[in-house]
Amino acid sequence: MAAHAAAGRGRIHLKPVNIGLIGYRFMGKAHSHAYQDMPFFFHTEHIPVRKVICGRDERALREVADRWGWQEVERDWRNIVDRKDIDLIDVSAPNALHHDIVVAAAATGKHIFCEKPLSTTVTEAEEMVAAVEQAGVVHMIAHHLRKVPALMYARRLIDQGAIGQVLHMRALWTNDMAIDPEYPLLWRFRRDLGGPSGVIGDLHSHCIDLARFLVGEITAVVATADTHIKSRPVPEQSFDRPMGTRGEVTVPDESCFLARFANGATGVFEASWVAAGHKHGQRIEVNGTEGTFLFDFERMNELEVYLRRDPPSTRGFRRIVVTESEHPYISAWWPPGHGITYEHLFIHLVYEFMDALDRGAPPSPNLYDGLIGMRVMAAVESSVEQRGWVRIEP
Repeated sequence: MAAHAAAGRGRIHLKPVNIGLIGYRFMGKAHSHAYQDMPFFFHTEHIPVRKVICGRDERALREVADRWGWQEVERDWRNIVDRKDIDLIDVSAPNALHHDIVVAAAATGKHIFCEKPLSTTVTEAEEMVAAVEQAGVVHMIAHHLRKVPALMYARRLIDQGAIGQVLHMRALWTNDMAIDPEYPLLWRFRRDLGGPSGVIGDLHSHCIDLARFLVGEITAVVATADTHIKSRPVPEQSFDRPMGTRGEVTVPDESCFLARFANGATGVFEASWVAAGHKHGQRIEVNGTEGTFLFDFERMNELEVYLRRDPPSTRGFRRIVVTESEHPYISAWWPPGHGITYEHLFIHLVYEFMDALDRGAPPSPNLYDGLIGMRVMAAVESSVEQRGWVRIEP
């Protein structure tokens, strides 16, 4: 894996990669920081250059461009896609724009770095994959949890057979970002802008990808979903509704589902925007015939592990601090015991993308993973409507 060699490569014949970033809010900020810091800590021949950033509000756009080190601003993403000096398009825009941007960018030979979920429908996702395949460009989806060293260690435990055959897993992501009924009707709450999935696409998408990374392919699901807060105030930047009014929330803010995996394991998934008191409540537990591990994102540098092979007198969950240099990426960071946090995961993603350009090999995860995730989420949505099990076709 490229991550093991992160800090030990020379910097000869540096090759600039001009980035066009579409979107400048939460993910735009995280990605901008990653482009800035990656070359400081990781050595690659290809180096990201913050060339142009795109958004609707020109005043806000110019402010963040100055603060985050972008050379130019643009209000129409089509103009960025058409530029010959842009090498990579970063899609951090609302979900409903992902398809059109990726298809257009691939057609002009641009590499693609796309936020999750990949699109709003499976059909769109398939068209996006077809576009990058036809163009032969490098592509990646920003499922950052795959780049947590503790979870990569968990994957190694599974691969080495340390916890035996995987029997069951639980994945939970809860927060209270939308618990306030006065929280505005942003695009995430609108089916026409964010797609039909709501919290399914926002939070379940992460857990589905992580489950695939750790356990394997999901073959069937049975699900529930609800919208607990049914209206919200219209925000200032609404396109089509006057301020001071309330609009309908047209997507679920909470969802649960059961899953069956191809290897015979089962899973339980839960996601919520309205879990009071939880901020980043992302947790996962995997149970095997010979042991269990537990991960809590709010303690991101730790993994709890239980192994049945331990002597009875000392058998129990042990806390492993994953900050030794033998773990992926850690050698590029700090001495043992000095942990990493959320923003480092995006730096890992950018490193993997630049390293893939160096090697001429596809990075992981990529748009194929995004498409598979979309098929699982579509099955979850279908199960909610049908009130029964839905199989996922490959």
